[in-house]
Amino acid sequence: MAECGVTLAEQFEALRPRLLRIAYGQLGSVAEAEDVLQDAWLRLERVDTDAIRDLDAWLITTVSRLGLDALKSARVRREAYVGPWLPEPIVSAEPGPEEVALRGDEVSLALLVVLESLSASERTAFVLHDVFGYSFDEVATTLGTSAVAARQQAARARKAVEARRPRFPATAEQQREIITAFGQATAEGDLDGLLALLHPDAVLTSDGGGKVNAARKPVAGAERVAKAVTALGRGAAMAFVDVNGMPGLAGHGRDGIHSIVAFTIDDGRITRIDFQRNPEKLR
Repeated sequence: MAECGVTLAEQFEALRPRLLRIAYGQLGSVAEAEDVLQDAWLRLERVDTDAIRDLDAWLITTVSRLGLDALKSARVRREAYVGPWLPEPIVSAEPGPEEVALRGDEVSLALLVVLESLSASERTAFVLHDVFGYSFDEVATTLGTSAVAARQQAARARKAVEARRPRFPATAEQQREIITAFGQATAEGDLDGLLALLHPDAVLTSDGGGKVNAARKPVAGAERVAKAVTALGRGAAMAFVDVNGMPGLAGHGRDGIHSIVAFTIDDGRITRIDFQRNPEKLR
């Protein structure tokens, strides 16, 4: 029900940043998250709002359910995707309101990559409970299950996330220093310099979506990653950008293709590098 003196649209817009973060956390795609919010708004326009006791709760539940359905459909498409599928990054040199709403540790690119390994229900339970703090009763309503089952879904997801989350993550300042050294070593083709920055088990993933040249499979191992990085970065002009709240790089290669490079750093070493080269995700 609309509050006195406040329109339904104004109430929706006030909650929009949180709704967008929830849908983005579920889907890893801004475009798909925006579609979910649009669908939720259309549904809201069709219901009798006088019968809604708590509009915020109704919207959060509706967006979460729509996000869950959208994720199940997206998984089918992503299985047929050409090469590795990476989440769509939130990139900005000077973040505006929309970017600020989506950035931060709660939806970091490193976390989104890990969430891709979970089932749709596990991911939704984790995002709603562990990231946004909703009760298991509320999570159960979204999943259409019991609170006990919702708790089990979140526990399985949490175990998977903790197993792959950096134990000693870098601060923004530390990450910027490491990336500066990485950029210099890449530009100079300094393999030894790169190996000093990379964890022995470092992994590189590049997402071209079948539209631009990119590695079809993740590259594992420091030496292989260092060689792949010099090949991808040779002749590229790189600049610092904000990628989901942490320092990353934007590049313009000699092939004319733009790239966004995100990093995962643990205990001062780069453990993961994600090259986003699919132009549809960089629009």
